[in-house]
Amino acid sequence: MTNLQQKARRDKVVKTSTSLIANKPFQWAFVATLGVLLALGLAAAASAVSSVIFSVFAAVFVTLGLDPLVRWFERRGMRRGAAIVTVIILFVLVIVGLLWLVLPLVIGQAAQFVKDAPSMLADLQKQQWFVDASNGSGGVLSTVYTWITGLIADPTFWTAVGGGALKFGVALASGISSGIFIFILTIYFTATLDFSKNAVYSLVSASHRTRVVDYAERIMGNVGRYLSGMVVLAFLNATFSLILLSLVGVPFALVISVAAFFITLIPLIGTVLTTAFMTVFSLFTSPVAALIVLVAMLIYMQVEAYILTPRVMSKAVQVPGSIVLIAALAGGTLAGLPGALVAIPVAAGILLIIKEVVVPRKARS
Repeated sequence: MTNLQQKARRDKVVKTSTSLIANKPFQWAFVATLGVLLALGLAAAASAVSSVIFSVFAAVFVTLGLDPLVRWFERRGMRRGAAIVTVIILFVLVIVGLLWLVLPLVIGQAAQFVKDAPSMLADLQKQQWFVDASNGSGGVLSTVYTWITGLIADPTFWTAVGGGALKFGVALASGISSGIFIFILTIYFTATLDFSKNAVYSLVSASHRTRVVDYAERIMGNVGRYLSGMVVLAFLNATFSLILLSLVGVPFALVISVAAFFITLIPLIGTVLTTAFMTVFSLFTSPVAALIVLVAMLIYMQVEAYILTPRVMSKAVQVPGSIVLIAALAGGTLAGLPGALVAIPVAAGILLIIKEVVVPRKARS
């Protein structure tokens, strides 16, 4: 269809719409109202099943994160079916191992931390460096310490925490059920990924199918490599943190390392937040321990930036730093940590479409 034919068709549609509004305003208003009500109904339905939609998308992103591992086994001579079964078995073993071995230890240390927090604060005030720092700051540090201990001793605070804990318990139960649903969906999607993609591609018209398939495969490849790369980097960071904190004698090293794993998943600023958090917590042990942790983490950040990240993410998504920050902030605001994690590959996909579809089309127009 030529440009003139397209212009004529658009003019005809506009003329018909204008004529309908002018000659039959009530009919047009009725149809428009029905359209608005239908849109509101669909929005309400989507809001009602938002948790299901989120679980499906989460399972899809986890599946895309596992797909590079499937491809890795295939490149080493394993048939795709066997590679899929192997990855599914490894995935199940990792989840079961975390639930059986790591989770009880983390819960035990977290409960012990809550129990020991008052005595840890009391011991902190008695340390000589704290006394010297408080005198050097004109009493500001002591004021902050008094405010924190007073807040902990306030019954109203614990009443609020109790209400929050009840809500947290409900959210935890909902999260466990959603996690089981995502886990099952991930296994299914991993086993049927190629079949599902081909079924979706068959809905695209044949004239555009090749191009759509090319863009879709590249975007999904970027998403998978990015997600798997971020998990590898976060695991390395958490392992290094556990070893470092254990060597300097910081208590509850396992809990802090597990928290570091999830914090490090936040693009760009995750490792910085982890370093600051670990350094402050190490002050409960001693200023020397905090200094050692700070220096070691600064060195690790350089190793991660110049050695680990280029190796792990060499074939993953490449997005400008400003876009990374904007996308992570927007994704985190909309959906928390999962939103911040998936926002980067989504932004990369949008940039790919703009670069290879929108820009060339504008250049030809």
